[in-house]
Amino acid sequence: MAKLHITKPAVGCDSIARIRERQAPRIADGEVTITTRYRPTRHEELVGGSIFWIIKHRLVVRQRILGFVENDDGRWNIRLDPRLVPVRTRPKRAHQGWRYLKGEDAPKDFHGDEDGIAEMPPKMLNELAKLGLV
Repeated sequence: MAKLHITKPAVGCDSIARIRERQAPRIADGEVTITTRYRPTRHEELVGGSIFWIIKHRLVVRQRILGFVENDDGRWNIRLDPRLVPVRTRPKRAHQGWRYLKGEDAPKDFHGDEDGIAEMPPKMLNELAKLGLV
């Protein structure tokens, strides 16, 4: 059975480097957390899957989902692997909250980043993706 994933806009981030900068202060014990008001209904299926971040209307990077923890205030922490894995970019309209993404529909990882794909300006990356070069 294919893993289930979610997509989420990286609000205020224009690059993978910016996501990394925002998350760096929250890394502890080999994980980083993001907070959400509501736990996804299918949360059990998401553990082991990934959150795919949308930057400038493209899926560009993912993080493995380690689990979910409820806070004292009723909000939820999504526990993530801090490693950001660049993926073969694909168009994705921005949306509020998250959307489920079936494993077979998820973009493939971009293996090896010797060419600096993860640090490319989003506009350049979008143009290369439209041409099918990344």
